[in-house]
Amino acid sequence: QVQLVESGGGLVQAGGSLKLTCAASGRTGNINAMNWYRQAPGKQRELVAGITSGGTTNYADSVKGRFTISRDTAKNTVDPQMISLKPEDTAVYYCNARVITYGGPDIYYWGQGTQVTVSS
Repeated sequence: QVQLVESGGGLVQAGGSLKLTCAASGRTGNINAMNWYRQAPGKQRELVAGITSGGTTNYADSVKGRFTISRDTAKNTVDPQMISLKPEDTAVYYCNARVITYGGPDIYYWGQGTQVTVSS
């Protein structure tokens, strides 16, 4: 089992910045990738950014150049730094971890989410 706890959400004005943190605990040794998703009211959950255990990052087009994701493997945390926030970034942000199970399907764990609200 892997437990994920997000923090760092809040209310910010457009153009501002926030840094989210996802802390993983439990059986973290087989985590292959950690990702951040978001879900705005009435919309589907979408991938925002991700980072693999090897450090490869990927971003949604809508956040490229504004969001930077980093990982502290010693602390088992993943921290997306978000700048130049826009009202359309308003959503609940969820941390996700992909765990490799040798000989079986990958397992995905989710955090409870943290609200980010960007006012215009």
